[in-house]
Amino acid sequence: MIPLVTVGLVFALMLVEARRSRANERALRARGAIEPPGDVFPLMQVAYPSCFVAMGIEGWLRAAETGPWFMAGGVVFAAAKALKYWAIVTLGERWTFRVLVIPGAPLVDRGPYRFLKHPNYAAVVGELAGVALLMTAPITGALAIVGFGWIMLRRIAIEERALGMR
Repeated sequence: MIPLVTVGLVFALMLVEARRSRANERALRARGAIEPPGDVFPLMQVAYPSCFVAMGIEGWLRAAETGPWFMAGGVVFAAAKALKYWAIVTLGERWTFRVLVIPGAPLVDRGPYRFLKHPNYAAVVGELAGVALLMTAPITGALAIVGFGWIMLRRIAIEERALGMR
């Protein structure tokens, strides 16, 4: 039951985030935002949810139960979501799943961006780690963090070029 409920919660939050992203995307495009070529977004769209499904399957196979790992996972996941939502609120309409840049707009340097260059991506790693702990899914959890981490590194390079940070 734990894997089903956990994956259900993760996907519900993902849907809320997707809705916010789409609304922000429309607003940014209306303001002249441009999307750099070569983004890994299509790969991310498949890989990110697949990571949670894989961890859910491993959790189901391992018969995940509540206990210290589950509690630690809940804390890690909640902290990661708090960081992500802080980044989302700080960026406002500039937060989307896609890399969309308004030419000439200044970089955001408040909120979590005072402390971290890419707090949203740090939060994603926390989400993956938290769910891996919640599900007792060490194999798929580690693979998800490494695999999606590689995709995020590629994404960060695209984002930084688009923002003129490189």
